[in-house]
Amino acid sequence: MKKIAIYSGTFDPITIGHENIANRAADLFDCLIFAIAENSSKKPLFSLQERVNLAQQVLQNNPKIIIKPFSGFIADFMQENNVSVIVRGVRSHADFDYEMQMAGLQRQINPHIDTIFLLPDLQMSYISSSIVKDIAKHNGNYQNLVNPLVATALKNKFFPREI
Repeated sequence: MKKIAIYSGTFDPITIGHENIANRAADLFDCLIFAIAENSSKKPLFSLQERVNLAQQVLQNNPKIIIKPFSGFIADFMQENNVSVIVRGVRSHADFDYEMQMAGLQRQINPHIDTIFLLPDLQMSYISSSIVKDIAKHNGNYQNLVNPLVATALKNKFFPREI
């Protein structure tokens, strides 16, 4: 039986930290579903389809990673995909405290769900999508925080070419 895990998030946009966690998690399982949340409570910069397309391009070299969008509760999406392990990246104590609460909630909803926490490589521990977007919005240097495809997409979002 294949061991499948889910790594979920908004990924607005996907960063090198997300890539790091996804590729390392894929090494631990037979398959990793990179689950991109619609998340109607947030106002993402990129549409759901744009985030899916970026993730497909960025993670295309890892055949163990499948990109899937979802809406609603992750526990329901996990059940629909017959997955019982969720991978979460944690960068700090604050991330851990929040993710620990979420892991407890997931187990309350479905006692068969396990959560695995992965730390990003140390040089990526400060990277977040929010920080990347803020730097990009102010035309700062964010190119080393995201894949070049994502850097181009960010530039096009904040500084579209005049026609």
